[in-house]
This record gives sequence, C-alpha cells and structure tokens, in this order.
Amino acid sequence: MLYRSGIRKICLLFLLSLAGSLTLRAEASEPRESAEQYRQYQARFDGLERVDEIEEAGYRVLEEQVFPVTPESFGTEELTLIPAMNDTWKRLALFIADAEGQIRYKCSQLETNECAPGQMRQLTMDIASVAFADVNHDRKTDIILITRCVNPEGPYAGIPYKVGDVLFQGDGTFYRDWRISDKINRFSMNKSANYIITFVRDGRSAEFLYTASTLEELLAEGFTIIEEQCYTRDFEKLGRLRVVPGTVKISAYEIFMIYLVNENGDIIWSFQPMGDYDSLYSLRSVMGRDVDGDGLKDLVVLARYSIETEEQESRIENRCSIYYQRTGGFDIDTEFEKTYQCQEEDTMEDLIRKIREYWGWQVEA
Repeated sequence: MLYRSGIRKICLLFLLSLAGSLTLRAEASEPRESAEQYRQYQARFDGLERVDEIEEAGYRVLEEQVFPVTPESFGTEELTLIPAMNDTWKRLALFIADAEGQIRYKCSQLETNECAPGQMRQLTMDIASVAFADVNHDRKTDIILITRCVNPEGPYAGIPYKVGDVLFQGDGTFYRDWRISDKINRFSMNKSANYIITFVRDGRSAEFLYTASTLEELLAEGFTIIEEQCYTRDFEKLGRLRVVPGTVKISAYEIFMIYLVNENGDIIWSFQPMGDYDSLYSLRSVMGRDVDGDGLKDLVVLARYSIETEEQESRIENRCSIYYQRTGGFDIDTEFEKTYQCQEEDTMEDLIRKIREYWGWQVEA
C-alpha cells in the first residue's frame, strides 16, 4: 500500500510539473507569436506604395477623416491625408498620397497603437478628430491626431477614452516626439486639438495638477479654489483633512480637480472626477460620507460637465463620481457609473440611496 501510494504521489507530482511546464511554454510562446505577427504586419505595411493597395493589405479607409493637405516641405501640390484602420488588429495607419495615387508618406508608429504594450491587438476604435496647425513655430503645418480607445477588460472596461498625438512636419516627412505624446496623454491634455496646441505650441501644461505636492504650488500656477464647497473632515485612515475642490483654465477649458490637504498644506490625495469630459460647467456637491457602511468616510462628487459631441456641438451632462476610502487611499467606483446616467433632478441623497441599492448595502430610512 505504501508502495502504491508513493507511486501515485510521484505520478501526481509529474503531472503537476508537466502542466506547469506546458503553461510556461504557452506563456513564453505568446510573445514570440506576437512578434512574428507584428513582423508580418509591418512587412505588408512597408510594401504599400499605392492607395489602391491599402484595402488589399487589410485596412479600411476612414472616409469621413480623409482631408486634402498641402504640407509645405512636400512641394506645392495638393495631397490627400488618408487614415485607415486594420480592424483585425485595431491598429491605425496614416497615409499621404498624391493625385496619381502614389503614397508619399505613411506612418503606423502612432501613440494609439501602443496602448496595449507588447500586444499585437490594440485598443483603437475610431478617430475623434484630425487637425492641422504649426505647433512648433517652424512655419510648417503639423498634424494633431486624437483617437478613441476602449479597454476590453479591467476596472475601466468598456469606457471610451481619448489618445492624443502630434506628427511634426520635417523635410518631406513627418516625425513624432514620444516624450510630448506621453505628457499629452499622461496628464489628460488630449481632450481636443486646441488643448494639445495650447500645450505644445504655447507651453501651457496641466502637469502641475498631478505633480504638485502642496496647495501653495497649485495656487502659484493659477489654481482657483471653489470656496463654497471647501470644508474639513476627519478621514479615519488619513487623518483630519481639508477637501479642496477647484479649477484651472487651460485653453477654453475649466479643468476640475479635488485635493485632500493636511494642516501643513501638503497634498495627501488627489481626485480627477472629470474623466474624459472637456470642462467643468458647475459643481453641484462634494460630500464626505460613509457610503458603503465600512465606517470610513468616502467622497462623492456630483457635477455638470461639458463635452463636445461628434457633431462638434457642446453638450452638458451630469456625472456622479464615487471614491471609497480604503487603507492607504481611495478606490474609484466605475461599475455604478456604467449602469446609471445621472439626471438633472438627482440630488446627492438620491444618488447615495441608488448607489447603496445597486451594491446591496443597507439603505438608510
């Protein structure tokens, strides 16, 4: 019996070892497979010379974003900018062609094609806007590109977000500066072409909103506190803190942030309730209250924001943002927002009741 038991244990260990080995091999093969797929994809892209080859190579031309252009360094001939999407891999490419259909410039190394690092399949859904302006003062027209992307999984799954990029015109070509594209997107300066131009051309950046360590630094950069919604609360895990909502104007936008500040003026935590909205229209309420019944005060924000529609019209929407206090910080609730669109008649009490009902928490009488 002991002998048979030992044999069974050895077999079990062997099978577990084999399963682990196969898993590791499968995981190791994925990067190699992606690399080979990308090599083939890039080879097809590199071989494109004419417009009539674009669709044959697996791309779909985005007709509504095709524009006539006359890049100064390409000569005086009118050319055509042709964005095209590879729907299989969700990758975007830009082509510039002449009247005879000859491709004069092409680019697939775009910020929107790097949202899922190391993956062949990317996250691009469509183009939000294409604009043209001289953003680096060299008297050459550059291209400002904004796309919409969606994560298929994770806490923000299904929520569209924008990715901004700039292609600077060189001598008969265009080039990107990844450092500029990184800042555009890391600090949410991708809301519109005007916002990107304000940063790249005029040097007005929102970076300080995310990097400041004290309230004094914010105020020095033009941050304006919304005093009527400013108050002090005891946040159990973080101590007694001042809730400081406010805005800074960049381009035509009122950028809205909330900070938790201690008695020394140090920033302990920050919130960006705007998400992908363009500008704060009005702040209705900021409440520090235990929503989920764990004895810790959470933060609930109710505000109106403006956003530009696909028809380039401004629309005002209500949004409720919920941040649950946890050990060492706050977690944002993305699930409730996906299922409920705030209405104009909603009060803060209404929303807290609906949040608790949604999650099955105790509702106060």
